[in-house]
Formats: sequence, C-alpha cells, structure tokens
Amino acid sequence: MIYNNVIAREVAEYLLEIKAVVLNAKDPFTWASGLKSPIYCDNRKTLSYAKVRTFLKSSFADVIAEDFKNCDVIAGVATAGIPHGVLVADVLNKPFVYVRDKAKGHGLENMIEGKLEAGQRVVVIEDLISTGGSSLKAVGALRAAGAEVLGLGAIFTYGFQKSIIAFEEAQCKFFTLSDYPTLLEIALKHDYIKPEDKDTLLQWYQNPEKWGA
Repeated sequence: MIYNNVIAREVAEYLLEIKAVVLNAKDPFTWASGLKSPIYCDNRKTLSYAKVRTFLKSSFADVIAEDFKNCDVIAGVATAGIPHGVLVADVLNKPFVYVRDKAKGHGLENMIEGKLEAGQRVVVIEDLISTGGSSLKAVGALRAAGAEVLGLGAIFTYGFQKSIIAFEEAQCKFFTLSDYPTLLEIALKHDYIKPEDKDTLLQWYQNPEKWGA
C-alpha cells in the first residue's frame, strides 16, 4: 500500500506538523457522512507550504518514473487531486487532465477536462483514499473514455479494508505516500498523541463504522 517506509514517515511528519492531519481521540470529528472519527485530514493545506508540496510532487514523480514508465498522461481527481496532479505532470513533463465527480451540466457536458485520447496510459493522482469510492469513480470514467489506467497514487490513506477490496475488485493498482498506521507511529513519537490514546485510535481504524456509536 505505502510505496516506501522512509517516505511514509516523512510525509506523516509533514502532515502533522502543518496540521493537515489532526488527531483527537477524546473529542472526535464528524465527517460529512455522519461517521464519528478521531482524525481529520485536509491535504489541501500542503499546497500552502512550498517545502511540503515540493516533497510530495517529487515523491509522486519518482514513483511514477520508476513503476509506471509507460505513463502518457497524469490525471487528477476533482477537486483536491487537481493541484497535486498538475504539479506531478509538470515535473514529469506530461499532459494533464482532470476528472469531475459528475459530468458538467452545460456546454460539452464533459466529465473529463483536457485532451485525452483512447489508448493513452494514465496514472491518476488523488489526495486521500477513504473508502475508495470517489477515486474509483474517476478511474471508471477514464476507462470509459478509452484510457488505460496504469494505477492511482494518493498522498494518504486510512487503509480501510473496504477500500483495499474495492481496488482489488476494480483491478486497479494503487499506492500511497503515507497511511494511518505510520501516522500513529509518528504522532506517538513526537507527542502529538498520548500513549493512552493509541488503543482508542487503533480501535477506530479497525472498525470505523461502529467506533463512537
């Protein structure tokens, strides 16, 4: 899942340092879905920190150059994956497109914006994988347009079993720069959480739907 343990730890440190990820076991957040969660992740904040966004785009580019050598096009998932995808495409000198969550309601009614030709090999960039639903919807749209999706990369994943199964069923290879277990390790090491909070945070990871019910 995570591409490299060294990168995963460094990304986790950055996310915690700039408060792109906040952990709070005692006063959980409520997601849009209504799910109670001890973690809040907003990777858009990484764009405001030059050092962080440079590290992220370089890490993505290195993975793609090594493992997806035949990539023709970089695609971003709207909206949070768009800026990171643009940055990666620029480093690799590749064309860029982005995928809307639904077709535009006017004009050409595009779901994919930019020039994409049938048969082109695409790597998709996403900011976050939770259940995998929005990411795989974008993958499906690209495939429907005739593209060959080589894989998808994200900054961070919670690592839910549901998402892993979803990517397997979609036969889509994916990687992330960091994940929840690594984040907990770094958070504990640098005192972002207390040792007594670790078990609670792991319980959420193992059963998020029932946690806090």
